[in-house]
Amino acid sequence: MLVKIYSGAVTGIHALPVTLEVNILSGAKFIIVGLPDNAIKESQQRVDSALRQIGSRIPGKRIIINLAPADVKKEGSAYDLPLAIGILAANEELPLPDLRDYVFTGELSLDGSLVPVKGVLPIAINAFENGFKGMIVPLDNANEAAVVKGLHVYGFSHLREVVAFLRKKESATPVIFNIRQAGESCFDTSFFDFKDVKGQENVKRALEIAAAGSHNLLIVGPPGSGKTMLSKRLPGILPPMTLEESLETTKIHSVAGKLPPQISLITARPFRAPHHTISDIALIGGGSFPHPGEISLACNGVLYLDELPEFKRSVLEVMRQPLEDRKITISRARSSVDYPANFMLIASMNPCPCGYYNHPSRECTCPPGAVQKYFSKISGPLLDRIDMHIEVVPVELDKLSGFQETESSSCIRERVIQARSIQTERFKNYPGIYCNAQMNSTLLKKYCPLDTDCLTLLKAAMQKFGLSARAYDRIIKLARTIADLAHSEKLLPCHIAEAIQYRSLDKECWGR
Repeated sequence: MLVKIYSGAVTGIHALPVTLEVNILSGAKFIIVGLPDNAIKESQQRVDSALRQIGSRIPGKRIIINLAPADVKKEGSAYDLPLAIGILAANEELPLPDLRDYVFTGELSLDGSLVPVKGVLPIAINAFENGFKGMIVPLDNANEAAVVKGLHVYGFSHLREVVAFLRKKESATPVIFNIRQAGESCFDTSFFDFKDVKGQENVKRALEIAAAGSHNLLIVGPPGSGKTMLSKRLPGILPPMTLEESLETTKIHSVAGKLPPQISLITARPFRAPHHTISDIALIGGGSFPHPGEISLACNGVLYLDELPEFKRSVLEVMRQPLEDRKITISRARSSVDYPANFMLIASMNPCPCGYYNHPSRECTCPPGAVQKYFSKISGPLLDRIDMHIEVVPVELDKLSGFQETESSSCIRERVIQARSIQTERFKNYPGIYCNAQMNSTLLKKYCPLDTDCLTLLKAAMQKFGLSARAYDRIIKLARTIADLAHSEKLLPCHIAEAIQYRSLDKECWGR
């Protein structure tokens, strides 16, 4: 008997419907076609053992299973549950009409338990868009799928419960997920506070501007000056995520299999800090079956690269295109997938190999030319894509030992949220654009007009520092954020001047 069971396959961070056609004929062979990977080919043993736990088994006949569309590669163990349900239905052990209403996904253990799988949220979204009534998933994936409103999601812990539900011998209640409540309970407030940082007011100001406009930032300073400490406090001043950003970030982590336990919707902006030994594929994504890399896992959040020159040159260079386009395309012979890469890059580095170039009290021991050689590990095109360059100097002992209260992260965050709300209103008619750093040339002309004084000042800076056309645009975007923090509708020369000073560590003028 021929039956059809519905599931889904993930490509990038989106899903497409997959139909499992199960046919039982005379003979004695188990065949799966439709470009299955090894995990799917091995599912026969898991399905057979799980069926025996509920008093059934794979019929001793010829079973042909087609995964349609047959020209799309299928991977993973998420097809175990639909395979088992399809075999039971083809063997006339389950009613057919109800099966047309549901999408099935889940891995089976040998004892029949349902094991959580990755990529459930994109499959749930696709199921809702294709008009399915509900979705049956492992219990641990139920809250994740229930994020999609309008789709009845049922979570079960054992194959026996699924079969009883489909036979209508047991009832089940759809999982209800409260997005508003999840947003209130999942926001992470455990980050360190800026009120614990003594001095470094200029760096705090730079981080506030970077957070307000989602600008990239490079921090240069000697060891012990607080580069890492300040950078790790940045998430505490970032604005809350919009629902669209939360869904996009959750889909990426779901596809990568990195969704934290008991978290169905990520509402805190991610902060990723890979070690400098990371490979280029681990950073941008890829592999035989492409998976998201660190730049995608940091989407709508922060990618922090400590000791930037210690990263391999090839690893840094692959970030050039994602920094500009805010997405990464992984191409393979059969297909290509796109992953979002809308992240804010925060990087830190020493000013030279010994670490004490420009130090106020310690002498640099590097030989002549070593400073430029060290800084040249970061290519000009990559440095050009970093909006802000800020130099950090060690804090004086008097400030370290003082008891003067400094501004808390919550106060800074309030200003950042106000600036972001201005940008949200500004770009409300432009889908996918949430902040000043995402402006293209058309929006730049519309929302950042320069008067004669601003233009004169900017031209002088371009000639003095030898800045590129890309740096020209980024200075204007940065000035727009500074103006938003000051609640100024018009760009003023003081905003342009402050934005220009954050290019003072540009490659051509460093070390002179």
